[in-house]
Amino acid sequence: MASLHELSWFNAPQASEIRSGALWVKTADHTDFWRGTFYDFWRDTGHFGYVTVTGDFSAEVTVDARYEVLYDQAGLMMRQSEAHWIKAGTEFSDGQLCMSVVVTNNYSDWSMQPLASSANALRLRLTRHGSAVRIQYLRESDKRWQLVRLAYFPPTENIDVGVMCCSPERAGFEVTFRDFQVGPAIDRSLHDE
Repeated sequence: MASLHELSWFNAPQASEIRSGALWVKTADHTDFWRGTFYDFWRDTGHFGYVTVTGDFSAEVTVDARYEVLYDQAGLMMRQSEAHWIKAGTEFSDGQLCMSVVVTNNYSDWSMQPLASSANALRLRLTRHGSAVRIQYLRESDKRWQLVRLAYFPPTENIDVGVMCCSPERAGFEVTFRDFQVGPAIDRSLHDE
């Protein structure tokens, strides 16, 4: 099972350190992951702390941040290459905090839904079962995981998975990642009943 101490960086942040067992990160200027769709720009400058895993897995982390500027974002990411990746987490958009997922297979496909304003700290889970990826979140007040998205992703033997954060409109977005873990995939059942 992986921990925050084992992460390697793709695009290291402006600053980062382990504080009381949690990973604190401060973003560099104008960082993002995006490929083409709608905006017609290509960015591969976001911060991604990762471990390499083999086969199916579940990854979880609790994210807490001060979302203040449009597109401030933090969460989990799995990455096969510059053109094939998924990022899932919380993002500040239109003055509110949203659950945001971008699935990229050459081009980025973005979905999001508003979260309660008090949901600054959120537990996220990303699970791979072969070519299917399940994205879920859990608020402290929830009793069960909420399914956000079930997506296709090209299967590979090895893939990088970990924490990501971006600040496309500024520098200095501060994020804390707690209780990061990667292990065997959870059961394939999508419903509790």
